This record gives sequence, C-alpha cells and structure tokens, in this order.
Amino acid sequence: MFFYLSKIFWFVSAPVNVLMFAFVLGSIALALRWLRIGRALVFAATAGYVIIGFLPFHVWLLRPLEDRFSRPDLTGKEIAGIIVLGGAVDPYITATRGVTQLVLGAPRMTEAVALARRFPKARLVFTGGSAALLGSPYTEASVAEALFKSLGVDGSRLVMESRSRNTYENAIYTRDLIKPRPGETWLLVTSAYHMPRSAGIFRKANFAVVPYPVDYRTRGTTREYWAPLRNVSEGLRYTDIAVREWVGLIAYYMTGKTAALLPGPS
Repeated sequence: MFFYLSKIFWFVSAPVNVLMFAFVLGSIALALRWLRIGRALVFAATAGYVIIGFLPFHVWLLRPLEDRFSRPDLTGKEIAGIIVLGGAVDPYITATRGVTQLVLGAPRMTEAVALARRFPKARLVFTGGSAALLGSPYTEASVAEALFKSLGVDGSRLVMESRSRNTYENAIYTRDLIKPRPGETWLLVTSAYHMPRSAGIFRKANFAVVPYPVDYRTRGTTREYWAPLRNVSEGLRYTDIAVREWVGLIAYYMTGKTAALLPGPS
C-alpha cells in the first residue's frame, strides 16, 4: 500500500506538476470570468516557474543531502560486496530498442564496475525490479546483469535482486537474499542526494553498509548558491528531484522505515 500511495501522492505534489495544475486551473478560471482567482493562479504558476527554473533553488535543497556523506577511504579494506541501487537504467527503452539505456543515475553503474575491478573478490549486487505503478514485465535487474557482463564482470560474482520497487524493498530483499555475515564490509552505491535516506533504511533493516556516494548533481562550490541557471529545464528537473527526496525522507521517517529524519555518518 505504501508503494501505491507514494506514487499517487508524488504525481499530485511534484513541484512542476503543481505549477502546471495551477496554470491550467487559472486559465479555466479566466475563461469562466473568475478573474481574481484566475489571475492569482496564473501569476503564482508563472512566478514558480521563474523561481525554480532560473534561480538555484535546487542547490539549497540538494547540497545538504549530497554533502551528508563523504567518500570512504577503502585503502587496505577487504570488501565482501558492492550493492548498487536501481534507478540508473531504463528497462523499457532497453527492451524496445535492444540497446542498454542508461539514465541520469548512470554513475551508479559505472562506479560499481570500477569498484568491482578494484576489489576482484567482492560480489556485485544489483537491486531493482520495476517501479511502474501497474507493474511491468521488464526489470532493471535484467538490464543491469547484461550490462555488467558486457563490461567484463564475471557472471559468477553477480547477484541480481529483481522484486524491489522502492528503496525500502531494496534493503529488505537484498538483506534476505545475500544474508550478510557479521564483520563483513558491504559498500552501498547510490546517488549522493539519495544516500541519506538509503543509508538510514539499510540501518533500520539491520544491514550494516558503508555508504559510497556517486552521481552528484551539485558542484560543491559557494558560487552555485546564488548563480542563476542558464537552462530552465535543469532547474525544474533538479528541483523535482530534490523535493521528492526531502518528501521521501519525511515519509520514511514518519512510517518508521528510518530512525532519523536526516540520517548521517554513524
């Protein structure tokens, strides 16, 4: 139920969608001669697009998330396995086009392969099924397996978890599948903005992992806090990503799936 409610809630609450609904309702109100309401809605929608499209609003939301965990020093470490969270491939385009399609989270996959080569004894675990609301025959795990093998990773090292639909299920199903032993070191690879929530969920699931953030969306400089954007679509897209992650943090904390609102280094 949580999965379905989260999908529906996000559709109606995503910033870009909210602004679109406001603009459409405002236009209808103007057509019906409800001038005061119509003008207010259209103005609010226009102002919202300008603010999040041109101003670095997303930076203020993403930086606290991306700076929460730093890259660990793995020198001399014995790594039992590398866990990669889904969200970096498009199984639908891959299936219809017959070519592996990576999306914005692609560094999750490339960094995972680099780590697999650095630690040749470690298992490489990918967790991700289908996040489609009504289900789908295509899973991210099947695409990831083919990609990893094509990049030279031995198939005997691969563990594919294909049932999970969200980060909570990533943690639970992966834990039950690989059954980590006490004292083992498992790396968790996901986008830096997504790492606080992911690390918190794995901890709550009693699966000790070492966060290894990748796929940064901010530059880490002071100037980006105030410099205007040159691409409106970038501001809209990244604001949606940032707000969704903060909403996810709140929802997972309130439903007991994490022990802290903003999990950090232990």
